[in-house]
Amino acid sequence: MGQTISINTRHGRISAWHAKPHVAPKGALIVVQEIFGLNSHIRQVADRFANYGYVTIAPALFDLVHPGTELGYDEAGVARGREIVEELGFNGALDGVRGAFDFLEAEFKVGIVGYCWGGSVAFYTNTRLGLPAVSYYGGRTVPLLKDRPKAPLMLHFGEHDPIIPPEDVEKHREALTSAEIHVWPGAGHGFNCDQRADYNADVAAQAMTRTLGFFQKTLR
Repeated sequence: MGQTISINTRHGRISAWHAKPHVAPKGALIVVQEIFGLNSHIRQVADRFANYGYVTIAPALFDLVHPGTELGYDEAGVARGREIVEELGFNGALDGVRGAFDFLEAEFKVGIVGYCWGGSVAFYTNTRLGLPAVSYYGGRTVPLLKDRPKAPLMLHFGEHDPIIPPEDVEKHREALTSAEIHVWPGAGHGFNCDQRADYNADVAAQAMTRTLGFFQKTLR
């Protein structure tokens, strides 16, 4: 369904996956990658949102520092991905997201949804650009909780996520009193990704239902 395009950012052009629905669009979504780059999983996620009626852009945020990076879901991929996100930083990620927003916003109301590191980027974007945001297991958000949301916010966590302990989830509840927060029983980290050992199809489907309901309300 989707195709690779090029979008402009304040620090040069990057690639992105662009998926369009076959029906009149309900709005537009920016899909933010995990630490593994703009890989096949994220392209499939973007296509899935297009199937639900949203024009979707998944920017290749790593292109700003290491073009064309796609990493595996293994120890080497995790290690390299962590290096790249530290090099890029949240402001670098925001530059790529802003490029996707600039591409979309003339025609559509725009929301953002992110996964893993991308979940934290989605939160950061909410506080900077004021986009309605859904964050899936954003493990780097705690240091950002001093920043106030500027638009509606939904967060998904897995009950048994070893990267995001219950006390960190509680910090989100305390700081984000207006956010809609879901902690999914039996789910670990990466429960939405069918390429990970922690994939949980039932929870992923339920979380998607909540996410679609959120954007149906916030992008009207």
